Amino acid sequence: MDTASQQRILGYFIEEAKEHLQTLEQGILQLSTAVKDTEMVNEMFRAAHSVKGGAAMLGYSTIQKTAHRLEDSFKVLREHPVDVDQKLESLFLTGYDYLQDLIERLESSPNFRDEDALEILEQAESNFTLLQNYLKELLAGNQSGITTSEASINIAEEVKETLKEMLLLFKQPDSPTNRQQLQKLCQNLGRLAPEQTNWQNLVKTATVALANTKYPYNTVAQIVIKELKLCGDLLHSGQGEQIVPSNNLKQLAATATKTVPPGNVAQITIPVEPQAAAIAILKSFNKQQIAQIIKILSSQILDKK
Repeated sequence: MDTASQQRILGYFIEEAKEHLQTLEQGILQLSTAVKDTEMVNEMFRAAHSVKGGAAMLGYSTIQKTAHRLEDSFKVLREHPVDVDQKLESLFLTGYDYLQDLIERLESSPNFRDEDALEILEQAESNFTLLQNYLKELLAGNQSGITTSEASINIAEEVKETLKEMLLLFKQPDSPTNRQQLQKLCQNLGRLAPEQTNWQNLVKTATVALANTKYPYNTVAQIVIKELKLCGDLLHSGQGEQIVPSNNLKQLAATATKTVPPGNVAQITIPVEPQAAAIAILKSFNKQQIAQIIKILSSQILDKK
């Protein structure tokens, strides 16, 4: 098959996958209602199944495996009645987020390789393990029998695992992609205790702080990780009312900006192919920055003439 045909097939897959993502998102966002509608559950199952099949045909195993895990989870909902709660919705939504992330990466990079997305797959697998285990608990009728102590242990373990993933990202070079991944992990932590206002405020502050490029990457890492660890321990011990963002974290959040200061180490990878390069720039910079880039390029072109 020639390159043009391959690109055309890839384009078809991405367009269809985006439509399937819409079906999945709409269903998950109203999951408590959707599980009572057999056809809606079937639609979500088929959407995940279609993405899995297309990815398998094109050889993108990370997308295939992630979609397959979602498909298996919807199969449980299709075959068994389940009482949906906030935790179940959050776990499904997180799984959806990983699938969406992979497809967006494929769309934005013509050189997408499974090897570059293995870390996302590992994170997704951790989430799907939690999802499958929780579905088993619900099916066993244990949701009403879980003690406060057991619930807090689950929260502690999930905070611990998420912090491990964040540390791995902080060990990598500073980049917009890594910061976005860190923010997504931070937002996932917020779903552990949606009713705990202080925890929600902390997570939102930390998420904003992660965008701060005015301070060295290591400085941001130390403050954010330490804060999430300390406050995660408070949440675990039932002392959520004592959770308050530190002055250092609030300072990072207050001075965070989407604009990358001159001389900052944050970098992005620009593909050689012009269209792919344009997509990478559009995803990495805001309108003001793009206008500045165009102005600089125009000036350089005129100088060369």
